[in-house]
Amino acid sequence: MENKKILITEYADDTLSAADSLLRLVSTESDAGKRVDVFICENSELTRSAAVRLIESGDVRLEGNERAVAKNYKVRRGDVFCVELPEPEPSDAQPENIPIDVIYEDDDIIVVNKPEGMVVHPAPGNPSGTLVNALLYHCKDRLSGIGGVIRPGIVHRIDKDTGGLLVVAKNDEAHLFLAEEIKYHRVERIYHAIVRGNFKEDSGTVDAPIGRHPVDRKKMAVIRSDEYKSREAITHWRVLERFGAFTHIECRLETGRTHQIRVHMASLGHSLMGDGVYSSNPTPFENKHKSHICGQCLFASELILTHPKTREKMEFCAPLPENFEKLLSILRAESE
Repeated sequence: MENKKILITEYADDTLSAADSLLRLVSTESDAGKRVDVFICENSELTRSAAVRLIESGDVRLEGNERAVAKNYKVRRGDVFCVELPEPEPSDAQPENIPIDVIYEDDDIIVVNKPEGMVVHPAPGNPSGTLVNALLYHCKDRLSGIGGVIRPGIVHRIDKDTGGLLVVAKNDEAHLFLAEEIKYHRVERIYHAIVRGNFKEDSGTVDAPIGRHPVDRKKMAVIRSDEYKSREAITHWRVLERFGAFTHIECRLETGRTHQIRVHMASLGHSLMGDGVYSSNPTPFENKHKSHICGQCLFASELILTHPKTREKMEFCAPLPENFEKLLSILRAESE
């Protein structure tokens, strides 16, 4: 079988890298009896329909067996599946006249304040309406090509339901420089968050590796395991305001792993307000004020970087979103 290559984005450290298109998935006892398409969907970024298409095209097999897996195959404990991803088709991402909040722009970079609810780049289920679609319209053909046709200019990203500052490269030289700066922790990214519970200390550091969740592969977890691609993760936090049942904190990322702040805070027992992935049931306060909560209460408020051409240190700040400020006002009033 030909070993094809594709360009994919490794957002575990916010940098771009090339990787083989062969996805290797290992089943556990909890997976036994599941249909193979369900197992692949639950343990990868693929949708179930995409998994079905790959099975039907003969691109899923058991390790050590060249025969394709049948679509009605039931998973057994310890099965190792090799999923061969297809070559990416030319991007259908089109320029879209979507308003974006531009904080700064020159010939090399553009810094934008991404709103909550906007996906950074096209992906299955989100083919349009993304930040990339908006940037393609705004910047025309002035975006770097290192991210590939699907993610032009994208050096790092933030979750759909997290708003805030992102820097985008407008040429390959800027992209390479910024990727290197991020890799070696020379770009400062500062977030505001509202978390559940009250911290005993005023500040602290979480130094705990993050990898794929061993059961739910769409989640991340504090884990030390090569099997689950665990990597060093460090978050510095400090208390800004206390409200008894909730705390307003600032988080500075030393590394930039997927869902890092959400996972680290949940590991301390202080999951983010509104985070339905890494927390238990909503609190009474969250149910009462759910109209003001748009996903997890997390915002990328500050970005400090070195300009790729001038080498000048640049600092960018964005005001907290209206709904975030409203929640803080309510918390202040109810905690008096």
